[in-house]
Amino acid sequence: MAELVFFTGTMDCGKSTLALQMDHNHAARGRSGLIFSQHDRAGANRLSSRLGLATGAIEVGHDLDFWDVVVGRATAGLHVDYLICDEAQFYSAGQVDQLARVVDEMDIDVFAFGIASDFRTELFPGSKRLIELADRVEVLQVEALCWCGRRATVNARVIDGTMVVEGDQIVVGDVASAAAGVVEYEVLCRRHYMRRMTSHAARAASPAPLPFDLDIQPRG
Repeated sequence: MAELVFFTGTMDCGKSTLALQMDHNHAARGRSGLIFSQHDRAGANRLSSRLGLATGAIEVGHDLDFWDVVVGRATAGLHVDYLICDEAQFYSAGQVDQLARVVDEMDIDVFAFGIASDFRTELFPGSKRLIELADRVEVLQVEALCWCGRRATVNARVIDGTMVVEGDQIVVGDVASAAAGVVEYEVLCRRHYMRRMTSHAARAASPAPLPFDLDIQPRG
C-alpha cells in the first residue's frame, strides 16, 4: 500500500541528498516519479544537495495543486508511481492535504523532505500538517553538528553576523539586501541557540576568566 512519509531534520542532515538517492533507487527499478521542490538553493525548478548533486524539479508555487498535477499526468496516459517532495516545510497545509489524497485515492507513494521548525523554533505550516497526517515520520540519522560539536537541533537565522529571533518565517538565505543585510542560517544545539551564541559570536567573544586565581610560583 502507498504511504505518505515525512523525512525531517535540521539543515545539513542530508535531506535533499536522500531525496535524490530515493528517486534514483525507484527509477532504477522501473518506477516513474515526479520531483517537486520550492525555494531550492540552486534556484527554481531544481532539487539540489549541498554535495553538488542536482536534478530538475517542478517548482511548487502557492497555486500548485498536487492532485491536479497527478490527475493531469494520468489523463495524458503517463504513469506515476511516486512523488519526491523536497523543501516540504514551505508547502501550505492545503497542499499537504492534497498529497495525502494522492496517496489514499491514487495509491501513489509520497516521500516528503523538510525542516520541521523555523528559526524561532516554531513548526512550519507544511511540516506541522505532515506530522499530523503522515503514515510515518522519519528523523534522519545523519546528525548536523553545532559549532561546539554537540548535535544541532535548531536552525538559527543570522543577519550581518547577528542571530535574530524575529522576522518573516520564510526568508531565503545567502542573499544581500540593502534593507535586511546579509541573511544566513546556522545550525545550533539548543544550549547555544538559547544563549544566542553563533559560531561568529563565539569567535568574537573573549575567553571566559577562570573562577579562581592561579598562584603559580616559578620553579628554581
